[in-house]
Amino acid sequence: MQIDRRRNTIIAFVVLGAFGVGLAIVLNITWAFHWRSVAAVVLGVFLFGFIIAVVTLNTIFLVREIRRNEQHDSFINAVTHELKTPIASIRLYLETLQSRKLEDGQQQEFYKVMLEDTDRLLATVEQVLKAGQVVQSRRVRRRARIDMRTVLAECVELARKRHHLPEGQMRIQTDGIRNEDSRVLGDPEELRIAISNVLDNAVKYSTREIDILAELAAHDGSVFVNISDKGVGIPASELKRIFRRFYRVPLRSAMNIKGTGLGLFLVKSIARRHGGDASAASDGLGKGATITIRIPRVMA
Repeated sequence: MQIDRRRNTIIAFVVLGAFGVGLAIVLNITWAFHWRSVAAVVLGVFLFGFIIAVVTLNTIFLVREIRRNEQHDSFINAVTHELKTPIASIRLYLETLQSRKLEDGQQQEFYKVMLEDTDRLLATVEQVLKAGQVVQSRRVRRRARIDMRTVLAECVELARKRHHLPEGQMRIQTDGIRNEDSRVLGDPEELRIAISNVLDNAVKYSTREIDILAELAAHDGSVFVNISDKGVGIPASELKRIFRRFYRVPLRSAMNIKGTGLGLFLVKSIARRHGGDASAASDGLGKGATITIRIPRVMA
C-alpha cells in the first residue's frame, strides 16, 4: 500500500513536470506570434507564474526523494549491522562449542551470550515488522482497559534485566497515581513496545552515566509517561525531527551508537494510534533528554 502510494505520487509529479514543460513551449510559441496582444501578455504572465510553481514543487519533491533515499540507505546499513553482528557472534560461539570440549561453567556462559544475541536479533526483526504494520494501519486493532502503572513497571523490569542494570540506575516513580487515573484504552503489546523503545534509547545514549527515571503522571484527561536520562542530549533543532522514520540525530558523541532509526518513529506512531502523542525535551548537548508519551485516560 505504501509502495503503491509512493509510486502514484512519483507519477503525479512526473506528469505535472511534463505538463509544465509543454505549457512553457506553448507559451513561447504564443508569445512569438501574438507578443503585441494585451490578452496574450496577461495570459502569458499568469501561465509563467504557474510554470514557476510547477518547477518549484518538482524541485521540492526531488529534494525530499533524495533525502528519503539517503535515510533509506542509512536504514539498510543499520539493519544489516544489527542483524549481522549477533549472527556472527552466535556462529563464533557455536563453532567454539563444536571444535573443543569446554567446562560446564564456560558452556553456560556461551549459552547465555547466544541467548542475548538471539534476543537482539528478535528485537530488531520485530521492530522492523511493527514499523511496517504501523505505516499500513492507523487504527488499534485490539483494545482493552490497561493500567499504565503495571505496563510501565513491566517495561522497566525487562529493561533492567536486558541491560544488566541495578535498581538505582533505572528508577520508577508512580507515587500519587490512583488506579482510576492510570487506566487507558488500547493495545498493551503496542504500549509496551513504545515504552521499551524509549527505555532502550535512554540506556543507549547514556554514554557516561546511566541514571534513568521513568515517571508516571496523570492530568488534563491524559496519562503521561516521562522517561528522563542524563545522556548526550538533543539539540533544540532536532527535537521534532527525531520522531521521523529512519532519522537519526547526526551527533559526533553518538556516532558509534547503532540503531535502525525506527524506535522513536514507532513511539510517536503508537501514541497517535491511541489518540495521544509523543514529544521530546532537552536542555542541550550533554544535558540529557526527556521523552514524554501521552495517552488519553479512561474516565470513570
